[in-house]
Amino acid sequence: MFTLPPLSSYSEAQIDAMRDAAVIVVETAEALAEKGANAVSEVLKGGDEFAEWSHYPAGDVLDKATGAQYYYHSHNGAADEHGHFHTFLRTKGIPEGINPVPHAGSDAKDWPSGDETITHLVAISMDHHGLPTHLFTTNRWVTAETVYSAEHAPALLDNFVIADDVGSRPETNRWITGMVALFRPQIEQLLVLRDEALAARATQIASKDRDVYEDHGVEITSICEISIYDQLDWLEMLE
Repeated sequence: MFTLPPLSSYSEAQIDAMRDAAVIVVETAEALAEKGANAVSEVLKGGDEFAEWSHYPAGDVLDKATGAQYYYHSHNGAADEHGHFHTFLRTKGIPEGINPVPHAGSDAKDWPSGDETITHLVAISMDHHGLPTHLFTTNRWVTAETVYSAEHAPALLDNFVIADDVGSRPETNRWITGMVALFRPQIEQLLVLRDEALAARATQIASKDRDVYEDHGVEITSICEISIYDQLDWLEMLE
């Protein structure tokens, strides 16, 4: 059971930031609903027929000023999941002075570096009604990323902002930015659990001289259910 700590364990500034994000998420969802849309249908509009593995929108959404990036896709065919958003930070958004985690083994790959650096933050699972149901993290090979320790999550998450005028889907940009801020406590904890899961797996395969980050036996490294309603209740925003 994934349980949030009491709200009192967060600073006033942190609570205010989550409440501000909650307003953005709710207002954006309501604005989309008024035109018969949601974050998923909006990101799919104007594209080809929805197909597994394809990225939506084509070419992804990248805010070059912040390095924040996202795309939507589907590939697992789960009955209760329509698809999921993947969120990333590129070089522009990664603070100077932090280094990727070490990796080694006979199957170790070169990780993106320099101007090509990209790190995965979290994925947001969406159901067939366009509602978020889960957050999850993945192993490195899934997204071909550069991995940073969960201890750097606060600094990375601070920089995940997609401006409204990036691309042609301002409502989805606002919704994604708001979701990452609203569910920041869960995301930070999921990244800690990711690191713990991979450390445990690395111990198991140590004798095989394999790089745990390329271990296809580990795809989803941590996951939790989410509900916007429950998060609002936790933030005491519901009457």
